[in-house]
Amino acid sequence: MNTLEMTTRIATGQGFIAALDQSGGSTPKALRGYGVEDSEWSGDEEMFAQIHAMRARVITAPCFSSGKVIGAILFERTMDGHVDGKTTGDALKARGIVPFIKVDEGLADETDGVQLMKPMVKLEVLLAKSVAAGMFGTKMRSVIKSANGAGIAAVVAQQFEVGAQIIAAGLMPIIEPEYDIMAADRVEGEAILLAEILKQLDALPEGQQVMLKLSIPATPGLYTPLTEHPKVLRVVALSGGFSTDDACARLAKNPGMIASFSRGLLQDLRKGQTDAEFNAVLGKAIDQIASASI
Repeated sequence: MNTLEMTTRIATGQGFIAALDQSGGSTPKALRGYGVEDSEWSGDEEMFAQIHAMRARVITAPCFSSGKVIGAILFERTMDGHVDGKTTGDALKARGIVPFIKVDEGLADETDGVQLMKPMVKLEVLLAKSVAAGMFGTKMRSVIKSANGAGIAAVVAQQFEVGAQIIAAGLMPIIEPEYDIMAADRVEGEAILLAEILKQLDALPEGQQVMLKLSIPATPGLYTPLTEHPKVLRVVALSGGFSTDDACARLAKNPGMIASFSRGLLQDLRKGQTDAEFNAVLGKAIDQIASASI
């Protein structure tokens, strides 16, 4: 797929984007959930080899190329690896799946009720590497924990500032200001978040677009102005800790948003499953998430 084909696939595809980008500190937890004990690996190299094997098994499962997965977000080491004798990006594109790369370097300490992204000192090099690897876009995450107007404005401004650098490199940024689903003031805070995003979208130069990855809103339909905005290619939803059933039920109340789930997609997969069992479990999750994304 070339860039135009990938843009069309993301803009109009019926399906969802798989989040396969656990990295660093979240990897041991993801492996334990998959049934890989800490005793089965030693050091980062073995840990990342285990998680790559899991992701390769997901990507090569027959149901993953059913057409219902339109994109996949990768961690840098996954992008660097190979699946089916091809680079991971090429293996995905051969299945009609558009590849993205996670580019943030983690979260800063909480201030003003939010966690901004840490300084992205490797961004320029990673963007050039991602373009060379055939990635279509990027993803970067911040976290909002309370309805603090100054904090939310800072999160959104930082996301769009880095997004401009990503666009200039020739990639599509997924801007992800995640709102903590456990926050008591989520209704108020998400209204502030919507206003700040609209302000930044309206300031984007003509001809530029971004994608948005947001928590499923507490108020159904809140983000309709974003799904209809001409400077937004697609709005995707994170599962945010909800179970697959709960996340899908909530997402279905938000027309125009599609899923970009990690836990909601992978939570029932286990290393010890036979290939037939693995494909059946993954296929069930894919069908459920795709149905909620229509």
